[in-house]
Amino acid sequence: MLEQRPLAGIRVIDLTRVLAGPFCTMNLADLGAEVIKIEIPGRGDDSRGFAPIMPSGDSGYFYSVNRGKKSVTLDLRTPDGVALMLKLAGKADVVVENFSPGTMERFRVGYRQLSASNPAIILCSISGFGQSGPMASAPAYDIVAQALGGTMSITGYPGGDPLRCGVSIGDLSGALYGIIGILVALRAREATGKGQHVDISMLDCQVAMLEDAIARFSISRKVPGPLGTRHPSITPFQQFHASDGFF
Repeated sequence: MLEQRPLAGIRVIDLTRVLAGPFCTMNLADLGAEVIKIEIPGRGDDSRGFAPIMPSGDSGYFYSVNRGKKSVTLDLRTPDGVALMLKLAGKADVVVENFSPGTMERFRVGYRQLSASNPAIILCSISGFGQSGPMASAPAYDIVAQALGGTMSITGYPGGDPLRCGVSIGDLSGALYGIIGILVALRAREATGKGQHVDISMLDCQVAMLEDAIARFSISRKVPGPLGTRHPSITPFQQFHASDGFF
């Protein structure tokens, strides 16, 4: 499918940084979209300073979630930067951002301004708790989403402390649901000619990924806990330690 580049011809303006947003836009680039990453002048994406550092001095972390993109700097704190952003949006299909809710409006490039420049634009916002509600302004990182979403409470061994997953599933699930939302919005635009604002909450995504833990609680009314590598419904379904290693 990647050879077919199904999103060829789609232009994405990437205002994201660190992980959830960049992973979303990287996958859009893998699918053939043209992704233009907008970075802060003089500093760039925060993750440019994250380990591991390559011999060139560049961040391996940054490269791992930003392949296939073009990159420019733009200062949205200036009138010229805002004007240029709106001009770019006028020639784009999708804008992806993972600022704190309200930041795009403060920069004067929120959905209202973007859609005035381009009624067909699709804005995807990825945040911890969504663009509205009592926790919208609360800070959120991967581990916060995993903790409040219940993932940490069912990870690990019985009697142990809550554990974060070995991968940043809080960020990654938000990114993947963001891709789904963007693809659906692109499909809807084919019928209506209009874009829309896709609002992705990392907490919502974590709850959605609890799969059978929610089903078990709904039926038994017992709060699920950690089971190590066992499965709550299927046996055998875990690791075993043999004389020559694990299987």
